[in-house]
Amino acid sequence: MNVRAINRRVIEQFRAGDPIEGMHRDRLVLLTTTGRRTGTAHTTPMMFHPDGDRILVVASNVGAPEHPDWYLNLVADPAVTVELAERSYSATATPLHGPEYDRLWAELTRLYPFFADHARKTSRTIPVVAVHR
Repeated sequence: MNVRAINRRVIEQFRAGDPIEGMHRDRLVLLTTTGRRTGTAHTTPMMFHPDGDRILVVASNVGAPEHPDWYLNLVADPAVTVELAERSYSATATPLHGPEYDRLWAELTRLYPFFADHARKTSRTIPVVAVHR
């Protein structure tokens, strides 16, 4: 499976307003981060969960032992661009910690049990990131 090719296709379909094979368009966000080594923009499609005036994204990396690149990028530079449906805006990404993390992780794994499956596959703590204007 070529994840980069799949992501390119998803990004193209999302921006064109087309249906996205195997995904719910209304739960998809395109998150653009700045590469921590290259300084270039990198866009990644991912699922999000609305949380008031912000969205939450989960850096599960399907339970891989390492964090996904997009997460490492936003830790280095929290300024991101969000594309949701027909709107795009600049935002700040903040990894959550402590009681807020615990509360939201419990909620996210209740709503989306596959995140708990991902957590069982790895020894790392899976980050939850709040993205807000």
